Amino acid sequence: MGEEGSAGPSHSRQKRPSHLVIGRILGPHGLKGEVQAEILTDFPDRFGLLKTVYLGEDHRPAVVERQRFHGKSRIILKLVGCEGRNEAGTLGGKLIYVPIGEAMPLEENEYYVHRVLGLEVWTTEGEFLGCVDEILFTGANDVYIVRNGDQEVLIPAISDVVKEVDINGARIKVQLMEGLR
Repeated sequence: MGEEGSAGPSHSRQKRPSHLVIGRILGPHGLKGEVQAEILTDFPDRFGLLKTVYLGEDHRPAVVERQRFHGKSRIILKLVGCEGRNEAGTLGGKLIYVPIGEAMPLEENEYYVHRVLGLEVWTTEGEFLGCVDEILFTGANDVYIVRNGDQEVLIPAISDVVKEVDINGARIKVQLMEGLR
């Protein structure tokens, strides 16, 4: 699953986003208005393609003047108009977004979180289990939390269980293994 757009260990159902999270500004870097950011995307190379990013919940546009990697999980950004350490310091904690239309293409059988949330889940026998309400990122594999009223089923996102994901049809077909109920 493409994880771009998630910023934590799980992601809950919400309205379809207009933007995806790709980073979080940690604070100023040096004295000349650069900021250090944590990379929160599965596609760190995308930073080299960016001309504009969008900061904070109000998605304020910021033009990227230059960027360079700082280790494996950090990047240094120079944003046009951010000229000193104090100004860079005001950006600390802000999330960095890109419009959803600029999402990186995924391989076959990979899906962005926002595309899976809300999908109906049906067994191969035709039983409705509920809708994907949340996704847990466990390290080994993702786990879909499927809810139907008060009932909850945890579905490991592995090929032995998830048989078909139909984004356009808004449904997932699963073959439940023993013990998943």
